[in-house]
Amino acid sequence: MAYTIVIFGASGDLTSRKLIPALYELHRKNRLPPDVRVVGFSRTPFSHEQWRERLAESTAQYESKTFDRAIWDQFAPALFYHPGDIEHLEDFHRLSAFLDQLEGQPGVTRVYYLSTAPKFYEPAIAALGVSGMADQSRGTRRVVVEKPFGTDLQSARHLNEAVHKVFPEQHVYRIDHYLGKETVQNVLVLRFANAIFEPIWNRNYVDHVQITAAEDGVVGRRAAFYDSVGVLRDMFQNHLLQLLALTAMEAPARFEADAIRDEKVKVFRAIRPLRREDVFNDTIRGQYRKYRDEPGVPPDSETATFAVVKLHVDNWRWQGVPFLLRSGKAMPCRTTQIVIQFRAVPHMLFEGGPKMASQSNRLVIQVQPAEGIQLHFYTKVPDGGMRLRQTDLSFSFRDKFSGEMPEAYQRLLLDALHGDASLFARSDEVELCWSIIDPIQETWANPGWPPLALYEAGTWGPPDSVGWMCRQNREWFDYCPVI
Repeated sequence: MAYTIVIFGASGDLTSRKLIPALYELHRKNRLPPDVRVVGFSRTPFSHEQWRERLAESTAQYESKTFDRAIWDQFAPALFYHPGDIEHLEDFHRLSAFLDQLEGQPGVTRVYYLSTAPKFYEPAIAALGVSGMADQSRGTRRVVVEKPFGTDLQSARHLNEAVHKVFPEQHVYRIDHYLGKETVQNVLVLRFANAIFEPIWNRNYVDHVQITAAEDGVVGRRAAFYDSVGVLRDMFQNHLLQLLALTAMEAPARFEADAIRDEKVKVFRAIRPLRREDVFNDTIRGQYRKYRDEPGVPPDSETATFAVVKLHVDNWRWQGVPFLLRSGKAMPCRTTQIVIQFRAVPHMLFEGGPKMASQSNRLVIQVQPAEGIQLHFYTKVPDGGMRLRQTDLSFSFRDKFSGEMPEAYQRLLLDALHGDASLFARSDEVELCWSIIDPIQETWANPGWPPLALYEAGTWGPPDSVGWMCRQNREWFDYCPVI
């Protein structure tokens, strides 16, 4: 089968930094279907050869360990460029004619990738419809939409309506690169391919779940954009809620897109809505101290660069188990992890044993960068009476598997080509996630609800984040990647 990938916004950073390197790697590994063409579309005037040379340089930079000029020269003839402006309909008609000529046959599957600023999503999709480029009778036509998909529930619904006027839902792929990470997919394997975990994966044995996405960098050049978004829209609505869903969902009847996404939707529907008083008591918002000095940030900005949100999933499996979501900029290290904190034993026989649940058994799933899994448990100290020590069993992807961990975009692009939407968000998922985040965002718009706490760069957020956990008789698993 023949495929054409059309990248809108092809001269942008995402194309050179992620998309083309991922396609090159798939070609190098002989996983890319043989008859694939990639067509870039952007306002910058390039010839085919100029674009290929530009991408050769950027791919050599971002895939320095595996880049081979001879392999690139085999891959490059599949790259083409067509200049045009998303806001000019006639450019879509010209692009359509170019694609028909390039493909030379009917029935070619096309994947339209919107690697543009979000404001261009709706006009690009509308132009694809008006120009006839989304006509499914001429071959399968899919569209991949990057995040953010809307800025709140209302805008997400509006965008969904605009998309569905042109593309049926089964051909819409809303991408969240976190779901393409090997360790995120391994959450499903860990839970549903092993008999030892699922029986204890519930309220009877789990005290709470921590999901942390920490970034060690400051906002830097993204400051002006970030100030209009904030940490909730940047990290919680997509990445963290998706990780929560994979952790909390029931086993699907089959490993296929709709079955998996149905189970995630059930989780989102079961999350208890946050009232205004809940937002005040169950969230923390912070800002690293020098954030207002970043270029483009107003001197009185109230934008949060750190947040904690406590959510409850009101169903039989998770009733009473809090899910503690946390993310922030300018933290001690870059790490994304899921911590399943088990309950303490009902009666401790040994002196020096754990006094509360946060000191007892835990399962740590490191999503990045030290991908792996750790199980923490207690053993007896040799020749020390009945003194206990916490130790661990560790599994590291790097230790057990040779080669580099693949970039998430490799898996996601291949799935989009083959029509597997398992790792992409469905319209109802997106809207439900916004319905969870919007009440927090709206409450935070009121000064002091809760107060914006400052924290020093290189720390784990505002000091009260620790006190907030202590008041619940819990503590954060504040360690940089340990696997």
